[in-house]
Amino acid sequence: MIRIKLTFLIAGICLMSACHSQQSEQRPNVILIMADDMGSECLSINGATEYKTPNIDRLSKSGMRFTNVFSQPLCTPSRVKIMSGKYNFRNYEHFGYLNPNQKTFGNLMKDAGYKTCIAGKWQLNGLTYKLPGYQDTQRPKHFGFDEHCLWQLNHPRSGGERFANPMITQNGEDLERNEDAYGPDIFSDFVCQFIEKNVSEPFFIYYPMVLVHDPFVPTPDSPEWADAKNRYKGSTKFYKDMVDYTDKIVGKIEQKLIEHGLAENTILIFTADNGTRSNVTTQTVNGPYQGGKSYTTQRGIDVPFMISWPGHIAKSGDFEGNIDFSDIYPTLAEIAGADISGEMIDGTSFLDVLHGNFSNQTDATMINYDPLWGAASKRRNRFALTDQYKLYRDGQFYDHVADIDEQRPISEETPDQKNTKLKLQQLLDYGESESPWDENKVETLEKK
Repeated sequence: MIRIKLTFLIAGICLMSACHSQQSEQRPNVILIMADDMGSECLSINGATEYKTPNIDRLSKSGMRFTNVFSQPLCTPSRVKIMSGKYNFRNYEHFGYLNPNQKTFGNLMKDAGYKTCIAGKWQLNGLTYKLPGYQDTQRPKHFGFDEHCLWQLNHPRSGGERFANPMITQNGEDLERNEDAYGPDIFSDFVCQFIEKNVSEPFFIYYPMVLVHDPFVPTPDSPEWADAKNRYKGSTKFYKDMVDYTDKIVGKIEQKLIEHGLAENTILIFTADNGTRSNVTTQTVNGPYQGGKSYTTQRGIDVPFMISWPGHIAKSGDFEGNIDFSDIYPTLAEIAGADISGEMIDGTSFLDVLHGNFSNQTDATMINYDPLWGAASKRRNRFALTDQYKLYRDGQFYDHVADIDEQRPISEETPDQKNTKLKLQQLLDYGESESPWDENKVETLEKK
């Protein structure tokens, strides 16, 4: 039976300060790694045949793979949602922006006594529209991160790219440019150094990677890297190299944990912000799979999700229940022993799943998608879905497993399908009651 995801609080959290202090030394570290533009099909454990991802695969083999995790179809909507635990209609205002009036999981974990760090892609200051504070280099600290090493904090993409010779701001200061430097190495080195500095205290690391977003260019492991003139000559042929390098970095961070004896007390999560770009087709055991970033089909929202926590995950293998990005925030709250009962949160903690209890998980979720960004704005929509069925606000009802491109809406429903559709409609009705859908809404700000 589908249970609607309307939970605004977490049960079972230790609220007493004495209990908190007793557990503080035992609370696990958390590292959340989120690749940029990588659908589930890109991992060899999920069937990819042309990419090699042994390190990420190992996380799921020794931990747990979640096979039905849904992001937003585009980067900023996903980032705002995962950081705050809220549906987009509550706090998504513009592409490339998170309003400073919001509380993030950085604030959550810092307030709970964790050392906090963010490295990688920021793109949340409002640079595109020069919104108030768009040059604020301390915005990550405002959102709860003690340290940061970021691309696109206060410099737009035109000011410098993220791969070779990157434009990176570290703890409020721009790093010296270096044509032989590689952004992902700088970010991952920063993460590893943060681990080394905090081996005796609980830490939370959020690493929104710049890989594998376009431009698709050589990595230091590509033969073409040897000639500096080739380092920004883009081609989809380099997508494979970028996936492989993503996996290499995951292995690098995992080895740093092992080196310092922290692996068993660290929850390591790997996911991605949305599906692969549509100009990338991945060869899989089931045939070619075209990416669908920015689209509302499963090609745009089906992302990888693996968790490693050696010695603590009760049932290694796969979890097939629904998880969406609003669930991350309340899960972190439960891990940290933080009270969020007074907050408006749309997600539900899935910590019980790691302990082998699957009974408390919701089976359906809602996605409000209003990207306010270029051609993607034409695809704005609201829908609810289970692991098999999807219902759009206009009544179109699909079996997204059998019909991944949603070409054949279900017209004659079985009794079970009718029941599922009814439950999904209830979830959409809830969204409508909270935030009525504006059919004529358009972006009003002009790019600067």
